[in-house]
Amino acid sequence: MSTAFVLVCALCLDAALGEPDWLWSRIRHPAVMIGTVIAWLDKRLNHGQQRRIKGIGVVLLLVLAAYLLGRGLSLLGPVAEIVICAILLAQRSLVDHVRAVGDGLNASLSEGRAQVAMIVSRDTRDMTEAQVARSAIESAAENLSDGVIAPAFWFLVAGLPGLLIYKAVNTADSMIGYRNDKYRAFGWAAARLDDVLNLIPARLTFVMIVALSGQWARWGEMVRDASRHISPNAGWPEAAMARALNVALAGPRSYDGQMRDLAWVNGDAPRDIGAAEVFRACDMLWRIWGLALGLVSVWVGLNFIF
Repeated sequence: MSTAFVLVCALCLDAALGEPDWLWSRIRHPAVMIGTVIAWLDKRLNHGQQRRIKGIGVVLLLVLAAYLLGRGLSLLGPVAEIVICAILLAQRSLVDHVRAVGDGLNASLSEGRAQVAMIVSRDTRDMTEAQVARSAIESAAENLSDGVIAPAFWFLVAGLPGLLIYKAVNTADSMIGYRNDKYRAFGWAAARLDDVLNLIPARLTFVMIVALSGQWARWGEMVRDASRHISPNAGWPEAAMARALNVALAGPRSYDGQMRDLAWVNGDAPRDIGAAEVFRACDMLWRIWGLALGLVSVWVGLNFIF
């Protein structure tokens, strides 16, 4: 059974089931287990001298362990590969979390803030409705890339070892890849390797959103917005999603009580947005999923014919 066919099955399984509470309330999700290991290493190594060297060692250890685990799990056969791949994709859970923000905003601003706090790291207590909506849409665009397209890409490239390496590095970046005093040195390797692994998937996501929204004429604007983003990768899907929905994203926001004056993405578009735009973002997430499924299915068909 080809890797592409396994991915088609996994994409469909993830879309159908997502992350069922009945399962993950009984056993630990693989991402949680990876996070537990990273937290243990962080506690024991992130102090004293040579923290950058220690951080590089942590990343090398994670990559080696993920590779060996992936090779071992591959021996279980295609059914196991489908299930594992589906577990490590995040399409259904991403849409559910983003849609919950829209539902929350329809109920009340406080409920919208509570829901968006579950998917972003910025301060949410004093957010306006528009800020809540923008945060949800930005999270949708970024996590479409690193939670769906990137895992699928690395599974196609290198099977379960590639997928597990990507998930380990991406989880490490989300936990220790911060540019603050505590993690600037220790998390340097995790952050840089995550940037490298997301380089192609982020731009693939960008192209897919542009293709579905027909915004080719604004390519130059989107590239300029992406280049001004604080992340070398996240700005690409955000710039495309902003044009696809005709909304302004990013802009000033607060982290740990400190306001940061970040550049707007598609700043001339409407900024006063709400639940309706969040729901439109969810629709776009499913359209991108459908395009990805279609492309991989075509690949399967071509391999079968030739």
